Order: sequence, then structure tokens, then C-alpha cells
Amino acid sequence: MKVFKILAAAGAIAAGTVATAQERFITIGTGGQTGVYFVVGQSICRLVNRDSAKTGLKCTAPSTGGSIANINAIKAGDMDMGVAQSDWQYHAYNGTSQFEGDKFDKERAVFSVHSEPFTVIARKDANINSFDDLKGKRVNVGNPGSGQLATMEVVLDAKGWTMDDFALASELKPAEQAAALGDNKVDAIVYTVGHPNGSIQEAVSTVDANLVPVEGEAIDKLVADNPFYAYATIPGGMYKGSDDDIKTFGVKATFVTSADVPDDVVYEVVKAVFDNFDRFKKLHPAFANLKEEEMIKDGLSAPLHPGAEKYYKERGWM
Repeated sequence: MKVFKILAAAGAIAAGTVATAQERFITIGTGGQTGVYFVVGQSICRLVNRDSAKTGLKCTAPSTGGSIANINAIKAGDMDMGVAQSDWQYHAYNGTSQFEGDKFDKERAVFSVHSEPFTVIARKDANINSFDDLKGKRVNVGNPGSGQLATMEVVLDAKGWTMDDFALASELKPAEQAAALGDNKVDAIVYTVGHPNGSIQEAVSTVDANLVPVEGEAIDKLVADNPFYAYATIPGGMYKGSDDDIKTFGVKATFVTSADVPDDVVYEVVKAVFDNFDRFKKLHPAFANLKEEEMIKDGLSAPLHPGAEKYYKERGWM
């Protein structure tokens, strides 16, 4: 396992005395640079790094392919922690769906973050007013390794569709899809993301577009059959062109790690976030309504990491 790169900071600070402090570098997997996952990772690292002199922890949070890529990197020991949709946290731990035969039984939950509605945005001139209207259209379904692509595949399966039902199923990254919509290279894009989102705001500012409801019998069954899904509403007026509330379903963004990551490391990361909770909530609009009591239980389907559990018990939350 390549979980930690440890550099002993051993220098003589007095005759015959050697410093014993250690710098420990942790890496957090995020997502595309225009998405909220990237902000989650960067925000956590920002708070962790404020206490580096005391804890010895130094944190980086590079852009990645998203949920599934992050989970696989943690499993391989290439990353220590990461952000992942609650459904893919569940599937990884239980060895189901895309993780069938590849169970990650060392996966551990740390906390959940914001809600993430499955969001469809379409060009007005494409006349897409429901999910069913996507059939025969050019759709950006999400990049490989992303939670949005994996969730799109779940929705298609629930409806009995395949990618062949689209005229084009492109796999652009979130940073590229808004421009593709504006340049008329696709008719619609999908994004499982917290709101408000900069990429969607960019899309609706460059072309007349509307959010599309994702509802019906297939979605009702998905929500009923899977505890990690829930109905979601994107408030009307949040984006240009969508004045009414948009009904869809969604997941939670969750923060996950491995049982191989030491308890004290996870403890310090959790402490950095919740000891500075008001500061954390101001780092992105999607964090504004977060509540500690929900974050330590909602959307968590893998066992809680002992380092996180220790902190929550110290705060009297468990």
C-alpha cells in the first residue's frame, strides 16, 4: 500500500537533540475543477493545512475523474481519502453494480456533505421537456470514472434504455460540457452535482437552456428499492431559464477512506472540518445548509472509520 509518504523532519535543534516531528502527506480525490467535489477536497485541505505545524499533516486535493475513480484509487492505495456519491460508496463496500466481484471491504465512511440531484440541462431549441425526450438526442453522459456516468447508466437500465437510444452519447468532462452545449455539439448534458453549480450557470448564460425533470415510474422504483437514493428538488429561479421547481432524484456527496489509513490521521482531518465548521460552510454555497448531525449519518453505507467515530463521540454526537 502506498498510502503515506513520510518524511522525517530530523534536524538538530540543540546539542545532542533531534527533532521528532514528522510530515505526513495525504491526498484527497475530488472531481472536475468546475464541480463541487473539487471544492470539497480543496476546502478540507485548506482547513487541514492551517494546523500543519501542529499535526504534521499536509494535504493536497487534485482534480480527478470523480466518484468511482476516487474509490478505486483509495482501494489501490494511491489516494488516502476521496469524495464519492453515496450510491457508489454503497456499491463499492457491498461489491454490487460496477463493483461486482471487486468488493472494497476496507472502505470506510467519514462523513457526508451536500445533496446531489441528478440534473439534466437541455438547449431550449432541442425541445426536451422530460427525460423521455432525450431519446434520439445528442447527450453528454459524463466522463469515464465519474459518478454522473455511472448514475446515468443506472437510470438507463431502470428505463430499459441503452446508450444506443441516443443519437450521440459523448463522454466529456464537466469542465467541457457547458461549452459543448453552447456550441451546439450536444442537445443536453447530465450532471450529478450540488447546487448552485458554476458549470451549469456557465451553460445557461451562453445559450437558452432549461433544466429537465427526471421523474416517473422507473425513478419511483429506483428510490423505493435503493436506500442511497432520495427525491430531490432544484429550486426554481436558481438558474436562468428555469423559473419553476424541478423534480428529480439524487444522492449525497460523501467523504470516504480506507481502514488502512491510520486512526489519528482521519481524526485530525475530521477535527479540522468540524472544529472550523462555520468557516467550512462559507467555502461554497452548496455547504450553507449543512448540519453536523446529518453529516455523520446520512448517506453512509460503509462502516464509520474509527478515527471519525472517536471525534464524534468526543463531541457527544454519538
